[in-house]
Amino acid sequence: MRILVGITGASGSPYALSFLKLLKQKGVSVEVIVSEAAKKVFSLETGKDLEILSELSERLYHEDEIAAPPASGSALYHAMVIIPCTMGTLAAVAQGLAKNLITRAADVMLKERKPLVLVVRETPFNLIHLKNMVAATEAGAIIYPAMPAFYHRPQNLTEMVDFFAARLAEFLGLQIEELKRWRGLG
Repeated sequence: MRILVGITGASGSPYALSFLKLLKQKGVSVEVIVSEAAKKVFSLETGKDLEILSELSERLYHEDEIAAPPASGSALYHAMVIIPCTMGTLAAVAQGLAKNLITRAADVMLKERKPLVLVVRETPFNLIHLKNMVAATEAGAIIYPAMPAFYHRPQNLTEMVDFFAARLAEFLGLQIEELKRWRGLG
C-alpha cells in the first residue's frame, strides 16, 4: 500500500502526526505534501519541527512542487488523505482547481478513481462548506471529519487523536488489532 498525505493549514496537525506515526509503524509507504500554512500551524500545534515529516515519510514535497510525481496518475498511489483539510482546499477540490501540488494530486486521485479522503476541520460549517462537501463527494471524495469518539473512554487528548488516526487507517484497509471497538451497551 502506498499512501499520499496532504497536510494543510487547518487546525488539526496532531491528527496528521498521529496518522503518519501509525502508518510508519505499520510499514506503509507514505509520501507527504505540506502547504505553506501547514508549515506554521504544524509547529505551533505539535511543538515539533517539520523535520519529523521527513522522518515519517519516504518523501516530503512542498505545495509549490507542481511537477512532482503526485501530480501524475502514473505515480500509483493507493489513496490520498488530506489531514487536516482546510475549507479552501475542500473548495478547490470540489471545483477542480488544481492550483498547487495538494489540490493537483487530489484532482489526480479523483480522475483515477482512487480513494481521496478529506479530513475537514472547521466548525461551524456554513452553506458554502456544506455545498463543497456535497460537490467533492459527488466527484468521488470521501468527507471524513475530524470528530473524536468517546466510547473507548480516552483519558487525554493524545488517546483521542490516536483513536481517530487508527479508525482512519482501518478505513483505508489497514488492520489495527489494538483498536478498542464498540461492543454495545450490554
